[in-house]
Amino acid sequence: MSRLRMPLTAAALTALALPAAADTPDTIRVGITTFLSGPASVFGVPGRQAAEMLAEQINDRGGLQGVPVELFFVDEGTGMETLLSEYRRLVDTVDVDVMFSGISSGTCNNIAPLAEDLEILNFMWDCGTQRIFEEGDYQWVFRTQAHAAPEVLSTFLYLMDHAPDFETIAVVNQDYAWGRDSWAIFQAALETLRPDVEVVAELFPAFGAADFSTEISRLQVLRPDVVLSTSWGGDLDTFVRQANQRGLFNNSLFVLPLAESSLERLGFDLPEGVIVGARGDHYFLHPEFRDDDDFTGFMDAFKERTGDWPIYPVFHMAQAFAALEAAYDAAAEATGGFPDRVAVRDAMEGISFSGLGREVTIRDDNQGLEDQLLGVTRRADGFDFNIMDDMIIYPAADITTPVGQETLSWIRALDESFLEISGDRFSHED
Repeated sequence: MSRLRMPLTAAALTALALPAAADTPDTIRVGITTFLSGPASVFGVPGRQAAEMLAEQINDRGGLQGVPVELFFVDEGTGMETLLSEYRRLVDTVDVDVMFSGISSGTCNNIAPLAEDLEILNFMWDCGTQRIFEEGDYQWVFRTQAHAAPEVLSTFLYLMDHAPDFETIAVVNQDYAWGRDSWAIFQAALETLRPDVEVVAELFPAFGAADFSTEISRLQVLRPDVVLSTSWGGDLDTFVRQANQRGLFNNSLFVLPLAESSLERLGFDLPEGVIVGARGDHYFLHPEFRDDDDFTGFMDAFKERTGDWPIYPVFHMAQAFAALEAAYDAAAEATGGFPDRVAVRDAMEGISFSGLGREVTIRDDNQGLEDQLLGVTRRADGFDFNIMDDMIIYPAADITTPVGQETLSWIRALDESFLEISGDRFSHED
């Protein structure tokens, strides 16, 4: 039987053009993968602690569009098979609304296609591999911070600014996706912009290694001008302590792009004069925000609650929650009611948000643009560990692979004008 077709009114046409509103749920469920066991837990547990604090703050403000946030955690340290199984369980059984995953680049390489298959909004809240959006096209996966290229290239620029006359370099990186990818980026920059520098050693100890005596002995013999390590977490802590015990810092300039997260744990085992990165503009003494009441309030509250100052996974978690809040607000405005998951996903396109630092913007390829802070370690009154000084914050737009290009190819096409990129300079005493 045919149905009578009536002409659509202008109001009806407008309604059809708008994203659909959804019924208001009792809670917004957020699944989070982070390392809660193993050597990387020194990095992952602060991420969980931050998530719990941030969720409490959101709920104290009335939730997201009036709905409280509920958190569900998965330990990345249990291995990939268990992680993927737990990820599916949260999506299919718990019915989470969004996933934050994950820390490890290996995790993200496996999670991104799974999230796309499950059609679950996934924020890569911390992993660094640039390959995700260069090798795949995703609708449900977004990164709410930078990838490896700006993190590594800002380190290269800082080294060129701080000690441009180095002639030899060695690398000691964890043997997995991040360690290999980050070195490939730095090496491409060297070959393109400093082809005179000799790479005297490429050392890739196993992820989770407890003994670096072989690598340290090799470096003692080679005595490179620069030792680069993009290692992180317990691996980096162990390497630094063992290297310091054997006097390696007296022979070479160490460049540690992820060591902001280790400053407090290492104390003075990490000497002065080491180049340190923060994987973004993340620092509990951020030179632009350390007098901001909201910023210092969170820093002090985190310190009181956990016993430690926030490190960059805390800041990355704050960015993920800021992105989620901004997306729900934008989607609610677009729908005129509580937004469904598709509307929240669509609201992520081009969105800008601020966590505990400078603004981050999501590009057309779902990648976040995040400025990068680096400095050198210095002693300062009132701290039982070396802080960061002689800081430079580099602008993300100048050091991030352009949309649609592949990182290594883009770097190999750079010319010497890239070395003229400058950032905002700060001193701890300013």
